[in-house]
Amino acid sequence: MFENVVSFIRQYYQTPEAFIPLHEPRFEGNDKNYVADAIDSTFVSSVGKYVDRFEEMIRDYTGAKYAIATVNGTAALHMSLMLAGVKRDELVITQPLSFIATCNAISYIGAEPVFIDIDTDTLGLSAHKLEVFLREKTEIRNGNCFHKTTGKRIAACAPMHTFGHPVAIDKIVDLCNKYKIPVVEDAAESIGSKFKGQHTGTFGLIGAYSFNGNKTITCGGGGMIITNDEKLGKLAKHLTTQAKVPHRWEFVHDHIGYNYRLPNLNAALACAQMEQLESFIERKRDLSKAYAHFFANTRLTFVNEPPDSRSNFWLNAVLTTNLEERNKFLKYTNDNGIMTRPAWTLMNKLDMFKHCICENIDNANDIENRLVNLPSSTKKNLE
Repeated sequence: MFENVVSFIRQYYQTPEAFIPLHEPRFEGNDKNYVADAIDSTFVSSVGKYVDRFEEMIRDYTGAKYAIATVNGTAALHMSLMLAGVKRDELVITQPLSFIATCNAISYIGAEPVFIDIDTDTLGLSAHKLEVFLREKTEIRNGNCFHKTTGKRIAACAPMHTFGHPVAIDKIVDLCNKYKIPVVEDAAESIGSKFKGQHTGTFGLIGAYSFNGNKTITCGGGGMIITNDEKLGKLAKHLTTQAKVPHRWEFVHDHIGYNYRLPNLNAALACAQMEQLESFIERKRDLSKAYAHFFANTRLTFVNEPPDSRSNFWLNAVLTTNLEERNKFLKYTNDNGIMTRPAWTLMNKLDMFKHCICENIDNANDIENRLVNLPSSTKKNLE
């Protein structure tokens, strides 16, 4: 069977012999023109027309009122958690199946993650498991939610839209509102994904995107904070620009600031990529349909988009029957020039997070043992 998988992927990408990566960028539009223009302007750092334009494009695309470009997605998430009010020695609810950046951003503040299980259809935070945890393990005091055992405040909830598949974010937001917990959406992987017709990242108090080199669109690095809250939107831009008070020549800073603004050079590439985003998503969704059709006749289960969702299918994935088959699949495909990867090691298993609160995570353990990510680059536009 594995031979047929390799043959199918090579046939789809029309690459009979060369190495096929997991996800590579496509530069088919104004990418070189805009970057060259940014260089010619000499505005290559955090001030320039492309930074403003990129933020405007994200606002127009997502419907968010405020968009603040950052140097990468981790910086966007770190700042988003701070803006949500997370402080040292507090708790942030998240999921164990996530990229390390989610927990790193929490840790930068000195807070700790709380790991709640995922749903198998979304691969993201389970609203049902979250509800059970909040009902049984927390209490509301003085307008805040506290963990009963540790006495620590639960300062935020950070669900991640895994591989671009939206979680049941409406239920999560409703639950968190009930328990006085702000939601910070880790939408790093899900630009262009929608839940019930609404863009991921726009449901919670604040959201964060990533434009790393392996994302659906890229500017080398890059991130974006989005929010509908005017106060937070303005503060985000201020704090990510070293908290410098505007003045013609004086250097005055009124907060501890961060050098998190996206350089104009990167933003130029981002603007060109935004112009191509819907084309990329359409081609990625075509790939997902091809995978779904192929794997329907095998014992492997293709991970499709959840109900009520439009996924960008950032990374396609299949579920093997068990850990042994997963490992054989990974070895055979990589030995034959097809880059595949397992799911991330669960966050609660990493040394720096083993001490953190972790509820029953049977679903996450099962997915970790069986999931394999497949090559997910958009097919090259040969026109």
